[in-house]
Amino acid sequence: MTTASAGTGSPPAEAPGAGSVTSAATARAYAESVARTHWGAGRGVREEDVVDLLLVVSELVTNAIRHGEGLAGFEVRPTGEGVWIAVHDNSAVVPRAVHAFPTTHRGSGYGWPLVARLTRDIAVDRRPEGGKTIRALVPLRDTGAR
Repeated sequence: MTTASAGTGSPPAEAPGAGSVTSAATARAYAESVARTHWGAGRGVREEDVVDLLLVVSELVTNAIRHGEGLAGFEVRPTGEGVWIAVHDNSAVVPRAVHAFPTTHRGSGYGWPLVARLTRDIAVDRRPEGGKTIRALVPLRDTGAR
């Protein structure tokens, strides 16, 4: 079972009402809730940035389910710059695109280039208990920013 968590630097705790994240849809809903509630408090989040966040979450969670031997956890942490997301899976295999950005596609493989364009500070780390974690900062701007 995976749990969704949000935090501000301390160890993540289960978010009230978030429930378990078991799909891209539940991960998207949780990430959007955190972005709108925590990061955008008092200033509002630009809708196009929320769409970027949802695309990144969809890609990383779907890849964990399809290629990473299952989703092992999902975290969301708001910051002053945007939202950090972390997707944990059960496979220690690092995506090839991390080392060599794809230049051709055979009908799939668009996810990593999309994630790379929409995020900053991507990191892929093997977890001591097995599997890996992909972390990325999705920048968010307030509604008044240009």
